[in-house]
Amino acid sequence: MQPKQDHLNVELGERRYPIVIEEGSLGRMDLSPWVTGEQVLIVSNETVAPLYLEQARASFPGCRVDEVILPDGERYKTWETLNRIFDVLIDKQHTRRTTLVALGGGVIGDITGFAAATWQRGVDFIQIPTTLLAQVDASVGGKTGINHPQGKNMIGAFHQPRIVVADPLTLGSLPPTEMAAGMAEVIKYGLIRDEHFLSWLEEHMDHLMAMQPEPLKEAIRRSCECKAAIVAEDEREAGVRALLNLGHTFGHAIETHTGYSDWLHGEAVAAGMMMATDLSERLGYLNYNDSVRVRQLLIRARLPVNPPEGMSPVHFRALMQVDKKNVSGRVRLVLLRALGDAFVTEDFDPEAFEATLNHFCHPLD
Repeated sequence: MQPKQDHLNVELGERRYPIVIEEGSLGRMDLSPWVTGEQVLIVSNETVAPLYLEQARASFPGCRVDEVILPDGERYKTWETLNRIFDVLIDKQHTRRTTLVALGGGVIGDITGFAAATWQRGVDFIQIPTTLLAQVDASVGGKTGINHPQGKNMIGAFHQPRIVVADPLTLGSLPPTEMAAGMAEVIKYGLIRDEHFLSWLEEHMDHLMAMQPEPLKEAIRRSCECKAAIVAEDEREAGVRALLNLGHTFGHAIETHTGYSDWLHGEAVAAGMMMATDLSERLGYLNYNDSVRVRQLLIRARLPVNPPEGMSPVHFRALMQVDKKNVSGRVRLVLLRALGDAFVTEDFDPEAFEATLNHFCHPLD
């Protein structure tokens, strides 16, 4: 029987699982009830492990805990890095009753989840996200995968965790760029589904960027509530879950163009959301003041609102054509009917799309 916690739930029937958002939960919370057997493999990276690995190990009393430490960065979300996890699983004689634990940000969560989905045809895993982006988005919903040089997250599987444990205290060790990158995904929830939350973010953004505990915990909670509700409604992105990709088609093109190294995921998504907002205005859904609100909020969150210098419309078109979300060869975008009301379409005016690309590749400030 699982212990009671103050948590949200992702409602997926028999695969229902909790999201615990609690300061000090890392190292204090006993996670052994979510381990099927007695074997645990903690997957972390060279940045996070020195900070939190021992606390994570203490969360599994009575278990045999092994570890694998990976290099840090999106550019390492590859087959070669994935095989390092499998090497340890084989060397340490882990079975199909093992539990993998992702201790880190979105990259660690994605690659650990994919390893869990494919090790001996699928084993349990637990998410312990330590970045804002992972706590509000990447750790929830079961999307796992690795990148290909020609496209982000092209190889992966849906595989839900047993539990997500988000300790806001871990955010204190993040550099400002990582906090800002996570804030892009927080803003996304307001834009796609909750204009009231968007207004709340406008009111509290300075407090959030100053790492004030109560506003930060509230932002994490409200983001997770939105993500959990969408995943419960559409686990495998056959419908409403696609709204979570606002800015991501433009953003993934930026990440691929820069070789998954120069831009953080949230930074690319921020620029992508600004481009999607601009296109939504050109198509007549938003007005100028709406675009200004989005731009100002992103800037207050210390996020970029333009793609990298030197990235041309040709680059965008070529990279967006191979995005995994496309349908029958047509680029599929999430646009805004209004702030807080997103929709998915591949039927948009190509001239407006070209105008957006030309504007942002030659930005006018």
